[in-house]
Formats: sequence, C-alpha cells, structure tokens
Amino acid sequence: MECPVVVHEGQKLNKMAAIGQKWVPLYQVDAFTDQPFGGNAAAVCLLGDEPQELTDDHLQKIAAEMNQSETAFICKLSPQDDFISKNPSSQLTFQTLSGDLFARREGDFISLDLPENKSQPQDGGKYKDLIKATIGSFPVQEVRFCSSVGGDLLIRIPDSITREQFEKMTPDIQGMMAAHQEEIRGVIVTLKGSLENGCVDDEGVQYDFVSRFFDPWSGLPEDPVTGSAHTVLASYWAKELGKTEFYARQCSQRGGVLRVRLRGDGRVDVKGQAVVVTTGKIRI
Repeated sequence: MECPVVVHEGQKLNKMAAIGQKWVPLYQVDAFTDQPFGGNAAAVCLLGDEPQELTDDHLQKIAAEMNQSETAFICKLSPQDDFISKNPSSQLTFQTLSGDLFARREGDFISLDLPENKSQPQDGGKYKDLIKATIGSFPVQEVRFCSSVGGDLLIRIPDSITREQFEKMTPDIQGMMAAHQEEIRGVIVTLKGSLENGCVDDEGVQYDFVSRFFDPWSGLPEDPVTGSAHTVLASYWAKELGKTEFYARQCSQRGGVLRVRLRGDGRVDVKGQAVVVTTGKIRI
C-alpha cells in the first residue's frame, strides 16, 4: 500500500487556505541513530488535511525558529491519506521539490529508496588546494568525482589511518571556501573499515567503511549524516570490497550509523533508525 504525502522545503504550498491562528504538531527527530542527540537532527511540521497558506517568507521564519539545518513541512495529497500507515512494511511516497522520494519501514529501521550515483576517477591535481584544505596532511589514496548528485568530490584516505585520527581531522574551512570550484556541491572523505584501524562499533562489529561530508558553501561546514553521499559511497565500495551490503558510520561529532544496500537496479537502499527527541505544537 502506498500513502502519498507532500514534503515541502521552501516553495508556496498547494491546496491552501487562509493563514489563521492554528496550532499544528511539531517534532524534532534525530535520524540515523538509536539514541537522542546523535545522527542528523531535523524539525518536522505536520500541516494536516487542510494546510494553511504559507508563503516562502512564513516558512523560512518557522525554519529559523526551529534553528535546525532542515525543517520539513508535510501535508497530505488527499484527505484519505494517512501519515501513519497501518501496515509496517508499506511504502510512503513523498512528493518533494526534488521529485518523488520513497521510504518504507523495515522493523526498527526506515529505508530510503534512492538512485545510485556513480563516481569517476579524477586527477587530484585539479582539486589539490581543496583537498589540502579538507584533509590537511593526510595522504590521498584516490580522488573521484560524482556529477549526478550535484557535484561531490570523493577522497579516499589510506586504510592505515585510524578512526581516532579520522575523527580528529579538522578541515581548514576558510581554505575550502577559497578553493571552491562551482561544480562541487560537497566533499566526501572516506576510509575503509577494519579491526586494525579501530573502525568498529561499541560492540566490536567492524564497519565496512566510514566517512565524513563537508559542505561549507551551504553555511553548514560539516553535515552530521548524509544519506545522499552514501549513494555515491555504495557504488564505489561495492567495487572495492566485492559486496553490495554495507554497515557504515558517518564520523561527524554527532555521528550516525547506516545500513546501505546496492540493489543492482540503479537504486540504493539507505537504512537507519530514528528517535523523536521533542514533541510539541507551533502556531502558524
């Protein structure tokens, strides 16, 4: 069963009524974590059956009030749709400004159905200033570029780098800003996981790979967890590791854990858990 809803991130909503003194549910959700205060935090505002007429300016004010990197405004496409499916395995279709997105519940996990994004080898010299500003004195094992996801530079560092060293890596944000090239959306830095380099979870289970994602040009120097980056990483690591299912961690300060599957049909399943941290209402 599919339950279509609209996720709105900035444009004027369709199906509108006049602005009034209405209170709607509001949640703060930490994604890609099973513990509060980790993963990727986002505000989620449920606008209900008859969403209010909200201009871009009004939506932006609500987002500013939430003070999160992302605020999603959700309304139903039709009154008979339901935000909460009665079937735990059913799929939700989200119609967004970037096209239809699909999510389904799998036990304690939410799985996102995303397009695979392949990267191509690059001459590191073209981006040497940006690479230097991002990883400092760390050696470079490989440089690749993916244009289909908006322009991600992928830097692999040697397997000998430890997780502790990787997490302590501090990019020169001003240097990254100065070295920015217009085709670059963000920079992915990745490291193969192993027992030897300490890329394991709290129970000692090895991550297949770990990564970090930097995008200072958007105003957020480092993204806590980046689902879209793992559509690039899945394609790359499938060839490197000879497998299609991965246990991965994004090593930001908040940190996040993902289970990723390259399906073979041009799609990638990116799975994670999520925790509702706060609930309340906001007047719109």
